[in-house]
Amino acid sequence: MLKEGLVRDANGTSRCWWCGQDEEYIRYHDQEWGRPVTDDIRLFEKICLEGFQAGLSWLTILRKRENFRAAFDGFDFYKVAEYTDKDVERLLKDAGIVRHRGKIESTINNARRAIEMVDEFGSLSSYFWRWKPEDSERPKVCDYKSLTAFTVTPTSKALSRDLKKRGWSFVGPTTAYAFMQAMGLVNDHLEGCRVRYEM
Repeated sequence: MLKEGLVRDANGTSRCWWCGQDEEYIRYHDQEWGRPVTDDIRLFEKICLEGFQAGLSWLTILRKRENFRAAFDGFDFYKVAEYTDKDVERLLKDAGIVRHRGKIESTINNARRAIEMVDEFGSLSSYFWRWKPEDSERPKVCDYKSLTAFTVTPTSKALSRDLKKRGWSFVGPTTAYAFMQAMGLVNDHLEGCRVRYEM
């Protein structure tokens, strides 16, 4: 019997429920979500896209991700930090992304804060991986019930506070936890999901 929160495809492969039957979502689940990331550009991209996702589904953002990458110079934060009001207006006209002034301006601001963080810690990776939570904070069993109760954690709250103190925006505790899940600071693939055991 299939455990709650798992779905099984025609080949008998069990996955977390949230990727459903969408091929792009399944690829993201299988190849990216929860796999540890240490590349600064990808870390910056993900925390910005999590901010853009606020109020939307992740699938909406995932389907626009290549457009976002094209619009924001591949999320090279050194380039994004140089953006001006002219770039904000350009981005507001780009139908391929989420045209939200506050989130666009936040991405530019956060690029500048990212550079400051690299100056302080040597890399974004060095900073973010300091926030990998202790095992004591994690559920003993990663099942549907425990995972759906974990939208924020003590660590995601602390990470959010610290980022805001450093001048970052659109980085609330729920966004911070979604970032931690996606970048592999925690392994939230359910027990029984094929990918969980590949980490």
